[in-house]
This record gives sequence, structure tokens and C-alpha cells, in this order.
Amino acid sequence: MFKKVLVAEDLDTISLTVVHALQELGVADVRYVKYCDDAYLKIKRAIIDEEPFDLLISDLSFKTDHRENKLTSGEDLIEAVKKVQPTIKTIIFSIEDKSFRIKSLFNKLDINAYVLKGRNSIPELKKTIQRIYTDDEKIISDELSYALRDKSLCEIENYDIVLLRSLSKGLTVEEIVSEFRQSKIMPNSISSLEKRINKLKIYFKANNNVHLIALAKDFGLV
Repeated sequence: MFKKVLVAEDLDTISLTVVHALQELGVADVRYVKYCDDAYLKIKRAIIDEEPFDLLISDLSFKTDHRENKLTSGEDLIEAVKKVQPTIKTIIFSIEDKSFRIKSLFNKLDINAYVLKGRNSIPELKKTIQRIYTDDEKIISDELSYALRDKSLCEIENYDIVLLRSLSKGLTVEEIVSEFRQSKIMPNSISSLEKRINKLKIYFKANNNVHLIALAKDFGLV
């Protein structure tokens, strides 16, 4: 079983429940933090001390408060951690059920497992921890397994996501053109952006830009 595990979760009740589950599995050293920045610093410190963590369990969403943080989400945290400790195993434990975001966590961040928070999630989390300890298979909650099989979003590119996010901010095409040119995002002409937006409307079967953004939000794209 894992010897040293870090839990990143901003709610004490959930953190303590996860810690208890880990202790029941026989994990000797369990730590938990409420902020992603603190989790990152603990992982870096453990590497320096030559006593690295074996597993990171993190939520995706963290509530903002008076404290300023560089890493504001579990996604940010895992991306940063992978740069300093690529071999650490990672589990996302979250209520997020958007298929696109879940797929991106596996594809871009190479997480080991995704467990959906719910009524029976702790037993499932315990089984998942045991499974990823013994092998390298990718594990996802049964009720979300469609997310990895779903091919409907495979044609959506990073460019499209940036464009959709700009539209969701209420920017006009002209303003997006200016923003893209400053950021050197290509293509960035008015005609190319209009064609891309029309293509996205057809793809998502959206009636207008407002409908398009609403659908993109449903998919977790913005």
C-alpha cells in the first residue's frame, strides 16, 4: 500500500473522511491541506527531503477567500506537481461531471483515476486507491465511464475553446480579433473567426451565440 499520501481538499469534513479511509487501508503517513499552493509546497519539500509522496488526492474546485493563491484549482495543482514529480500517482475526487473536462484531465495531465463524489464515493475511492497501487490502469467512476468513451468532442481544438471563452466574456468578434493578434493566436482575421463560430454553431446545433455559449458551458468547455 502507499506509504505517504497528500490530500488537497478545502472542506474539513471531506478531508477527514478521506484521511480516515486512507488510514483504514494502512497508509502510514497521511497529510491534508486546504490550499493548492500549500499542497505544492509540501510536495516540493518532500522531494528535497528525499521522502516524496506516493499519491496525491485532490478536489478540482477550491473556494476563494481572503488569501491569494497562485494555484487555484486541482487542475492547476496537478499540472504544477507533474513538473516536479512526474511519477506521482494522482486521483481527482470531485463532484464535477462534465465529460470534456474529465477527458482532458486524463489526456493532458495523465491522472490515474477520477472518482465522483456522492453517497457511496468513499468505498469507491478506497477500491480505486487499492487498484492504482497495484497497476497503472486508468480508473473512472462507473457512472462517468461514458466520458472516456464519448467521441463527440474529439473534433474540438484548443483554439475553439479559447474562442468560446472569449465569446463567453461578451467580447465582439472585432475585440476577439484584437485579443488574438496581441496573443499571436492564429488564425485571427474577422472572416476566419466568423467562419469558426458558424462551424461551432453547426457542430453544437446552436441557434445563436448565446445558445452556443450555453451549450459549451453544459459540456464544461467554458
